[in-house]
Amino acid sequence: MENKSYFGGIADGMKTLVVGLKTTLVEYFTAKSTEQYPENRKTTLHVAKRHRGRLVFKRGDDGAHKCVACTMCEKACPNGTIKIVSEMRTDEATGKKKRFLIDYQYDLGDCMFCQLCTNACNFDAIEFTNDFENSVFDRASLVLHLDKEVYKGGSLPQLIDGGAPLTIGKFNTKTK
Repeated sequence: MENKSYFGGIADGMKTLVVGLKTTLVEYFTAKSTEQYPENRKTTLHVAKRHRGRLVFKRGDDGAHKCVACTMCEKACPNGTIKIVSEMRTDEATGKKKRFLIDYQYDLGDCMFCQLCTNACNFDAIEFTNDFENSVFDRASLVLHLDKEVYKGGSLPQLIDGGAPLTIGKFNTKTK
């Protein structure tokens, strides 16, 4: 760092202050647009496909899930959001002992959406969807049993595909 004089430091501070005030004034006089969320959610709302909103089981064409209860996702979860209950049974088709999933409990309220569970899953059985409307009045409602529910998409049309196409500045907006 170079050694500046007292007045050189004051000049640098004044320059920084002028740049900050100029930026503030430019933003103050720029027209603002407010996206009207509840009104536009079914028409023009865009949600990125990669947004992580909630965890769901991937299911095959027959409706069966791919989870084999290996507990890799449970071990990878940093805050214990996933709890898996399984038991060993004898498979009637092969006669070998096999682990069967009893309950797959996912606490959406504690999840930090880090995606470590989906990365750890060797069977590609779970994924995050971009469904973001998860508000409830009771935290107990946020504990989901993924093996018992069949996710058919969120409350918004084409949400999994990203919703409405992304067009910057063409939202259902009001200009102030």
